[in-house]
Amino acid sequence: MRPIDDTPLVRDGKILILAMDHGLEHGPVDFEPVPDTIDPETVFDVGTHDAVTAMAVQKGVAEAYYPSYADDVNLLAKLNGTSNLWRGEPDSSVNCSVDYAADELDADAVGFTLYGGSNHEIEMAEEFRRAQERAREHDLPMVMWSYPRGQGLRSDRDPETIAYAARMALELGADVAKVKYPGSTEDMRWAVDAAGKTKVVMSGGSKTDDYAFLKQVEDCISAGGKGLAVGRNVWQRENPIQILDALEKVIFDERTAEQALDAVQ
Repeated sequence: MRPIDDTPLVRDGKILILAMDHGLEHGPVDFEPVPDTIDPETVFDVGTHDAVTAMAVQKGVAEAYYPSYADDVNLLAKLNGTSNLWRGEPDSSVNCSVDYAADELDADAVGFTLYGGSNHEIEMAEEFRRAQERAREHDLPMVMWSYPRGQGLRSDRDPETIAYAARMALELGADVAKVKYPGSTEDMRWAVDAAGKTKVVMSGGSKTDDYAFLKQVEDCISAGGKGLAVGRNVWQRENPIQILDALEKVIFDERTAEQALDAVQ
């Protein structure tokens, strides 16, 4: 097994994943704020920014668009996903195998969503186990979208729940845990500590103003987090390059949000 720090997913110990799996997960409505982003090439162009260590997309988008960007973008193939049309208990269908991601898509890493607390958690954990073990054979880093959800869950943003999500990623063998921001640096540190040697990255979430967004990322890094997995908070902006310039300073240079904004404006 190759150390994750030696893989293309990581730069200087840090990670910035630009996600564009929203077309499946949320539908075309997510592209309306910046209509050009409905064309994956627009987002792939953004993904060539030096700060981006990988682009996360579903199989079909990778097949259709990644070959044109393979020299400039590292590919994280999302192995499962489900549409927002689904109204049942949280679940996610496996849409791509690790073998296909490695051999046909030439992926640099793979990602898998696990809804801890869902009635389908047992099945999803078993699917994750098969994918994780196969990823080890291909020397591909495994990123877990660790999102506790389900009818029995009181809050998916409670600090205890976020720390549990991070711990699940460690226990089940993920190299990276993508978790939601729990609300404070102290609570984020709890999640980072719970994850042990699994790297923790913050979910970007819905688009917010520049400073609020960068301050959360700053708090994540201060707590020992290793970066960010973000979609809308970058490509829903009229100037995505500027926010990536600022994110590069916060994540890789460990500058404050205020310093980063001052440097790019």
